[in-house]
Amino acid sequence: QVQLVESGGGLVQAGGSLRLSCAASTRTLSNYIMGWFRQAPGKEREFVSAISWSGSTTYYADSVKGRFTISRDNAKNTVYLQMNSLKPEDTAVYYCGAKRTPGVIGGTYNYWGQGTQVTVSS
Repeated sequence: QVQLVESGGGLVQAGGSLRLSCAASTRTLSNYIMGWFRQAPGKEREFVSAISWSGSTTYYADSVKGRFTISRDNAKNTVYLQMNSLKPEDTAVYYCGAKRTPGVIGGTYNYWGQGTQVTVSS
């Protein structure tokens, strides 16, 4: 069982930046592909970004490519999402997830955090 806790959300003006963190309870975070997802009001949860076990491979949704950067520190059991040039349409609850199956594209995530709210004002 892996417990994930997101933090770092908040209210920011358009064009601003936020860094989200996802702290994992496991000491073997390197065994998991980690991903960030988001869910806006009235919409389905959507994929944002994922990172491989070692951090050498990353993948982004087209909507955030060039603005968001995912990274991980396995020694600290933490995954980050640096969000720059934020837009009002980035407003959502952001969730981190973990999965054991390989590959940063697709797959079913087995563990989820409780989410952190990001609100971008225009």
